[in-house]
Amino acid sequence: MITGKNYIGNSLSNLGSKTFSTYNPILSIENEWTFFEASDSEVNTAIALAKEAYETYRNISRDKKADFLNQIANEIEALGDELIKVYCKETGLPEGRAKGERGRTMGQLRSFAMLVKEGSWVQAIIDTPLPNRIPIPKPDLRKMMSPLGPVAVFGASNFPLAYSTAGGDTASALASGCPVIVKSHPMHAGTGELVASAIINAAEKIGMPNGVFSNLNSSGIEVGEKLVQHPNIKAVGFTGSIKGGRALFNMAALREEPIPVFAEMGSVNPVIFLPKALELKTKEWAKMYAGSITLGAGQFCTNPGLLFGIKSKELTTFIEELAQEILKVESFCMLNPAIKNNYSANKSFIQEQNGVSIVAKEDERKDNFANQVVATVSGNEFITNKSLHREVFGPFSMVVQCENIAELEKAIASLEGQLTGTIISEENEIQNYSGAVDALQEKVGRLIFNSVPTGVEVCPAMQHGGPYPASTDSRFGAVGTNAINRWVRPISYQSWPNDLLPIELMDENPLQIHRIVNGISSKNNIER
Repeated sequence: MITGKNYIGNSLSNLGSKTFSTYNPILSIENEWTFFEASDSEVNTAIALAKEAYETYRNISRDKKADFLNQIANEIEALGDELIKVYCKETGLPEGRAKGERGRTMGQLRSFAMLVKEGSWVQAIIDTPLPNRIPIPKPDLRKMMSPLGPVAVFGASNFPLAYSTAGGDTASALASGCPVIVKSHPMHAGTGELVASAIINAAEKIGMPNGVFSNLNSSGIEVGEKLVQHPNIKAVGFTGSIKGGRALFNMAALREEPIPVFAEMGSVNPVIFLPKALELKTKEWAKMYAGSITLGAGQFCTNPGLLFGIKSKELTTFIEELAQEILKVESFCMLNPAIKNNYSANKSFIQEQNGVSIVAKEDERKDNFANQVVATVSGNEFITNKSLHREVFGPFSMVVQCENIAELEKAIASLEGQLTGTIISEENEIQNYSGAVDALQEKVGRLIFNSVPTGVEVCPAMQHGGPYPASTDSRFGAVGTNAINRWVRPISYQSWPNDLLPIELMDENPLQIHRIVNGISSKNNIER
């Protein structure tokens, strides 16, 4: 049941006077629930509970943490159809998408449970002493990862489950030993409360400390600002716009004790179509990319917003085919009127730039449905006008027509950092475009060959992050079990007695985890 209240640790609370509602984007009406924005005192209480919980939670056994993560997945599943119905009401997204995202969210939690239970994620490194080394003896040194402390997580607008309340940020932070305070996204606060109730139920059943998780409602930016500025918050996870992510990043850097902000801030996901690929499979690529551009009304951070090619008869044919295919796709509801308005404004801005031509445009609708658009521009105009590089969040893509390979390379090199970059090539054709491939590799976190960027597999080898402004730190991604590395720091123990060491670093290796011992991966005991 949705109460509209905040979870301050294990307790529901509504001390604040400011209220708001979520919106049904298909029916264009407010939903029936009223949500109470967290007050200053509720924010402070949640942080105080998280700080206190951290002292216990950081030292809880790996098996119990794994049980907690698995139980969260079980509790989310137990929400059943109620969660799916609320999700659809608040987003306009179809039931199939809701169920798929729920499955992904549960899968993420269970994969982190497996990671924690196995234990090697702590990256234990041991260099045994050499007391007789000349001229200076070598001490015993042992290093492992340790949690940072309470983490603030901001829910994402376009993924109410997989990137929000119990999404990858929360799952990875809890796996690392960090309590989490979620700033729930106002567009799907009801979905957020239901998932928060699942986390709290799991925490109580497994016996986690009160404050290991809190969920705060907010319709604006004030609650988020208070979280980021509070001295007891030690890291931030964010998925959203460049404007929002950069504001949090700057705020965190200006604190007396600066903290890391791991923000994923969108991408235009450039795609390079090589000539022979277009010559042989024009219709196939046009249809595939029309589907990718319009998937979910283009509301994916991996939406292919820029398509690059070298001027030719084949590229012209591809543009014509893409225009026809994209207009065959039925338009789709956007998540919220604010997102639709931003889409319309950004789309209009690009269309008004010099040299931009519209090759496909669905009639503008007054409701919350987005019209699909394909534009085109010359390589020279694209290189000289940085305004053309901006993301248009929605079913919009622009084809950049370059004069030759040199201009193609220059256009790719002019881009900012991106999440993905794709090459469409026939066999062996790519070998003649090594300069373009090298330029693209410098700009992205994931290189894709002969496919589409939409769709992010959740596994350790996935990198969902890229050079700024795709993310604030390109070394860390938001997807897959390696995301745990954002919430930890290395700590080294020098010459410590064995019985006082963390269990992961003890001579006898009681957890039987993989460790690097004197440069060699091993699960063996250490003889002193």
